[in-house]
Amino acid sequence: MKALLSVYDKTGIEDLARGLSALGWELVSSGGTSAALTAAGIDHVEVADLTGAPEMLGGRVKTLHPVIHGGILADRSKPDHLDALERLGIGLIDLVVCNLYPFSSDPSIELIDVGGPTMVRAAAKNHDHVAVVVDPADYPSVLEELRRDGAISIETRRRLARQAFAHTAGYDAAIVEWLDEREHAARADTGGAVDLEVAALLPESIHLTLERAGSLRYGENPHQHGARYRVAGQQSWWDEVVQYGGKELSYLNVFDADAAWRLVHELTSGPDEVAVAIIKHANPCGAAIDADLVRAYERALECDPQSAFGGIVAIGGRVTLAVAEAIKEGPQADVIIAPAYDDDALEQLSSKRKATRLLSAPRPEPLVRQYRFLGATVLVQEADRFLEDPSNWQVATRLQPTEDQWRDLRVAWKVCARTTSNAIAVVTDGQAVGVGAGQQSRVVAAEIAVAKAGERARGGAAASDAFFPFPDGLMVLADAGVAAVVQPGGSIRDGELIAAADEAGIAMVMAGGERHFRH
Repeated sequence: MKALLSVYDKTGIEDLARGLSALGWELVSSGGTSAALTAAGIDHVEVADLTGAPEMLGGRVKTLHPVIHGGILADRSKPDHLDALERLGIGLIDLVVCNLYPFSSDPSIELIDVGGPTMVRAAAKNHDHVAVVVDPADYPSVLEELRRDGAISIETRRRLARQAFAHTAGYDAAIVEWLDEREHAARADTGGAVDLEVAALLPESIHLTLERAGSLRYGENPHQHGARYRVAGQQSWWDEVVQYGGKELSYLNVFDADAAWRLVHELTSGPDEVAVAIIKHANPCGAAIDADLVRAYERALECDPQSAFGGIVAIGGRVTLAVAEAIKEGPQADVIIAPAYDDDALEQLSSKRKATRLLSAPRPEPLVRQYRFLGATVLVQEADRFLEDPSNWQVATRLQPTEDQWRDLRVAWKVCARTTSNAIAVVTDGQAVGVGAGQQSRVVAAEIAVAKAGERARGGAAASDAFFPFPDGLMVLADAGVAAVVQPGGSIRDGELIAAADEAGIAMVMAGGERHFRH
């Protein structure tokens, strides 16, 4: 039996090679893999010695040879294939172990592997007779099967072949994306007339290879299966999450925790502020900024403690024992997520909130594109982001917001943008006090927000995710005592809105037409 070993990631390759050699396998290798085997004292044959052709073109051509690919691709059920190999003096290759250059980590022309994908695809195509291994994590099970059964089963070969094609698909997708980026950069350098930003975000084709990164307890509902995937070759902040006990996360746990964690990182505007966000069904039901993390949690919870039960709590700082004590006094949360926990805080929460999943996590990576699958149709868009700095917002009314109201307008704008449309958010003293989410009518969204806020709305600020088409929604806020409002502007009735705000004695700020619908 003969195995061809040619890997970029050499994790575990020496142990695999020793195991195969001990089972009587002949080993063939080249390049860096051959050097690693030589250094480890493992007998093997160089590819160049097998083919009679030396490596050339700086290593670009070494395994691209009939002796290699004939040995991999021969269909052992066809006598004419075997006769051809015998006539040409080509031996069979029964196992190919190969993984590819890490193109995504350092893309360049020289990292576009040719021989590696060719061998992987050849072996995967001929998996009825040849096994292919692209993941070092599979080495132990392959060796165990060989030791136990003396061969690799067809079931295992099929599984490994599927994995191999997924490996090359992700690799090719990364190359396509890199070529798109190079093309856009070249056009920018030559003054191309194409809208380069749009072309980069929405290329002619998108090649997504998703690899399963974790299981989920269930989907949105218990009868739906679910799993977490990541784009092949890319890392997500979820890959570095540490869960301290508790049940496996569900689809909604992950979806809502992602929303909470991203919002808590958007809320603060300086080193003297910390933030807490509480999410329920992807919508904020509490958010606050403060100089003190305990106070930020307590004020976030005050927004809507009833809805916070069973929600996601994102803590924008290290959880100390004092923070843990405050959380313990609050309603049961499904998930608490923070950058880190003190040991005594973790012990306190683990003992008092046994049903709560405690997660520590790094800062989330930026969102670039968002996908929504509608059967065979896929909607793709640039991820929503804040474009206009609040310092560029324009006050449209005679009355100017106070310094505190400017802070509350900024917080309300961010909370509102991350709330399902139609949305209204009311903030007072850095604390969300009322959120109206997911309403067909903006007036009703305003009514819900001020009903939750009650007297806390007085003197506060509000944000609307889109312009007010009529003064009625604005008047709901004014009547509740809201003192300042930010909205995109751009309605044909903006003049009426400004006049109504002036008459009501509130400040109204236009955000340059920037809208934040969320569905």
